[in-house]
Amino acid sequence: MRVLVTGASGYIGSQTCLELLKAGFEVVGFDNLSNSSEVSITRVRELSGKPLRFEKLDLLDKAGLNRLLKEGFDAVIHFAGLKAVGESVEKPELYRKNNVEGTANLIAAMKEAGCRRLIFSSSCTVYGEVKKSPVDESHPRSAVNPYGGTKLAVEDMCFALARAEQGWHIALLRYFNPVGADASGRIGEDPRGTPNNLMPYVMQTAVGRHAAVRVWGSDYPTPDGTGVRDYIHVVDLALGHLAALNKIDDFAGAEAVNLGAGRGYSVLEVIAAASKAAGKKIPYEICPRRPGDSAAIWADPALAKKKLGWATRRGLEEMCADHWRWQRANPDGYGA
Repeated sequence: MRVLVTGASGYIGSQTCLELLKAGFEVVGFDNLSNSSEVSITRVRELSGKPLRFEKLDLLDKAGLNRLLKEGFDAVIHFAGLKAVGESVEKPELYRKNNVEGTANLIAAMKEAGCRRLIFSSSCTVYGEVKKSPVDESHPRSAVNPYGGTKLAVEDMCFALARAEQGWHIALLRYFNPVGADASGRIGEDPRGTPNNLMPYVMQTAVGRHAAVRVWGSDYPTPDGTGVRDYIHVVDLALGHLAALNKIDDFAGAEAVNLGAGRGYSVLEVIAAASKAAGKKIPYEICPRRPGDSAAIWADPALAKKKLGWATRRGLEEMCADHWRWQRANPDGYGA
């Protein structure tokens, strides 16, 4: 199969390109590089020992998308999009234009080229304020911020498309909290600015980029009082996309599938495991709860196992060890 990967130079996109190449797929990737580095593509080529064609291209470039898709692809894996929650609150129109209009442009180019297989990088954020875990795919959806709203809008676009037109095979992969890095330490997460997510902040603290990890709330109804989340190793996540690609023709229309571990780890558990991996105590400070944060969220991954034959294999210790290996070797990310 010939596969087009959007957002190919990003954290999850680059790891997925590597796993696709290792599995024997022909891969073409593009990214506008607004929040990533082409260095990741160079390293994927080195790690795989295989060619990976890459173009700098934006989802808002309709002509460019049409030109590229007309070359002929069996499937598209769509990661490209803006993803910072805080920024989405400040710039909701930017997020709508890039994430929603951009995806509409991609789908239009796919239709024109006759490509009807799509795997979309969705998120557990579409579940809104979760009251009870584990969360399965039937949980009501809602948006608690503009970023989540764009994921909902794209999912709804895909559901509507599949209802209106026969022949589409669309997998909406709702994943939880990606962490870790490739075991080589050569590719990993390189967030621009201050990280929004826990693990990169913890690891950046370990290399001295922050004074301490801020723990938002210690009085939740959880075993140690801190928030509990479902973390998934980025390699497991990439292999989940590979599994969805191998089963994509079993998706009649559009269907959502959770990609998660099916269990949660608390903030303090993550900090402790990261400290063990780094061989040093990572400092943290307890801060007041943030509004809107849930006490505990983790996935019900049963459908992924049934439909895709996929389940996570890597636990918290391996997630932290691999993430630390990447961070230690690349303290300033790809800019080092």
